[in-house]
Amino acid sequence: MALSTLRTETDRFVDADGRQILLRGVNLGGDSKVPFPNGGTQYPGDFSNHREVSFVGRPFPLDEADQHLARLRHWGFNCIRLITTWEAIEYAGPGRYDREYLDYFEAICRKAGEFDLYVIVDFHQDVWSRATGGDGAPMWLFEATGLDYRAFDEADAAHVMQYRYDYDDAEARQAGYPQMSWHINYRLPANGIMWTLFWAGQIVTPEFLIDGVNVQTFLQGHFFGAVEQVALRVAGLAHVIGFDILNEPGMGWVGQPLSTIPSGAVVHGPVVTPLAALGMARGLPTPIRVKDTLSSEGAEQTFNRAARSIWREGVECPFERAGAYRVEDGRIEPLNDRVFDTVDGRPLDIANDVLAPFFAEAAQRIRQVRENWLVFCELDPFSVYTGARFPAAMPSNWVNANHWYDLSILVTKTFNPDVSIDVLTGDRIEGPVELRKRYILGLSLVKSLATASSGNVPTLIGEFGIPFDLNGGGAYADWAAGNKNAFELHAMALELMYEALDSLLLCSTQWNYSAGNRNDLRIGDQWNQEDLSIFSVDQIGNSRNLDAGGRAIEGFARPYARATQGVLKSQNFDRQSGQFLVEYHANPNIDAPTEIVLPAAQFGSDIAITCSDQASRYEVDATGNVVRIWASSSGLVRVACQRYRREEEKAALGTGTAVDQLPSIVHFAARIDS
Repeated sequence: MALSTLRTETDRFVDADGRQILLRGVNLGGDSKVPFPNGGTQYPGDFSNHREVSFVGRPFPLDEADQHLARLRHWGFNCIRLITTWEAIEYAGPGRYDREYLDYFEAICRKAGEFDLYVIVDFHQDVWSRATGGDGAPMWLFEATGLDYRAFDEADAAHVMQYRYDYDDAEARQAGYPQMSWHINYRLPANGIMWTLFWAGQIVTPEFLIDGVNVQTFLQGHFFGAVEQVALRVAGLAHVIGFDILNEPGMGWVGQPLSTIPSGAVVHGPVVTPLAALGMARGLPTPIRVKDTLSSEGAEQTFNRAARSIWREGVECPFERAGAYRVEDGRIEPLNDRVFDTVDGRPLDIANDVLAPFFAEAAQRIRQVRENWLVFCELDPFSVYTGARFPAAMPSNWVNANHWYDLSILVTKTFNPDVSIDVLTGDRIEGPVELRKRYILGLSLVKSLATASSGNVPTLIGEFGIPFDLNGGGAYADWAAGNKNAFELHAMALELMYEALDSLLLCSTQWNYSAGNRNDLRIGDQWNQEDLSIFSVDQIGNSRNLDAGGRAIEGFARPYARATQGVLKSQNFDRQSGQFLVEYHANPNIDAPTEIVLPAAQFGSDIAITCSDQASRYEVDATGNVVRIWASSSGLVRVACQRYRREEEKAALGTGTAVDQLPSIVHFAARIDS
């Protein structure tokens, strides 16, 4: 049966039948940030072919789509956050759209619907572009704005793996490109310049024109033009439910004083003021304090020792022309310290002055193509920790799509369930119970952003997950040696995260599934040595089993109520005992069943299900590992699903268990074939 469009109803997603829909999915995929087939950061390069690349084949070649999508469905997911980039669509030049890629992207979206997967189109970026250490924007934009990306590395204006990594060195981990260091680009000159022009060119550089329009209008106009190209292609696919309009947006220097770091800023690595960054961009050697940790004072280093300007010959810095600073006798002097944080003589409000018109424009652009699309919105992820909120005025049917990670796992690539240190606060967390509580607090903070505007809207945690190269990639060697439990530590970490998601009934899309991932510290997801993919080709072997290639499957292939005939109240899964409990308030006026997903990885083929007497009938979909239950009257419904895997487990269940303690129960046992 074809999936319907979804709408928002207070803090829930609702389908055409009126059922609450819980989205549990995955990002597809991490390697979609780079061109196909050899655009990954494991290959050296200088980006000189940026007008000749192709992203056709990301996330995977079309003839491989069935096997990958079937695997995701087998694991129980009902949603994908499908990655695309502005560069993938418009890499060749202004208005020169890659029609072959758009055909391909539409075909992948269509395929996802064949496997009953909702699609959220994610316009992805990290630290602006590949030439500035990440992905996202096409590189001809540097030429348009007067920058020479070929000078970025020498001027220390960007921290890019292809320039900092020694590909001839046998060591995968190198001091020149430390693990998880790409994010420092947000504070370096190239990112600061581009994001500031993108968000506030009209405010800060009103006389900077490109093709007769202000630079902000030029940049955002081309961005939304690329968005529209995708929207036109997928408008007829009901299961494409909306657009995550801009992944983890950097704000550049917008809202910051020119010559100081704002108090409370979360900084480690180079501590760069906008003024210092502008001096570096002009070719001035600049002393910068570099912090090894969030709490350290750091040591001073000189950046741009080469005295290389990143402005193209004959181009004047637009911020200097606008009166922000001047250069005298080889020194940069501030002229307007409030240039980035005031507008019309008052403090600039990022949420309402900058983001509100952007989100409004996003909604208008996609809804002129299809009016019922949802708009998934994100804030600068670092700003969430310092009190950032969404604008007071947001488009209708918007979704809070911010991200959450355990930063201690993400940054250090280690995990100890018994002892964890919060890298933001320094707090020591002892034991998995306390760690789960900390996860609930962190996710609750993200969820609270959904109430920033009038009313209440759904939250979808657009990204969360763990590195699979924990502890130096020890699991890879264990797996190669035949240890089938090599990823149990990873499963434990994911289990705690999903338990926190369940406690808050949050929708989520885990980061990520990369079809080209390798169990190799140098490669990983093919982007900056990140390795968060739940799949790796190195774990397929010769098996035709759909689980082949999966990493820590028991941690993420979990049961959940994907559709509820009413309002979902709670769900809880105990992996050790194999029991899944669901409670919901039934609405018999909804003429469609509650659907509970019971992945084969957790439940095998023998399952006992008990349900309170509100349920009049049920059916089992053995092919999809789904139980459907129709409630006959309103009221609280309780459902318990119990895994049987061994004869001794059946005998141990006996009487007096949680299953049998449900009031007024009707027992039915069902076999579901894996």
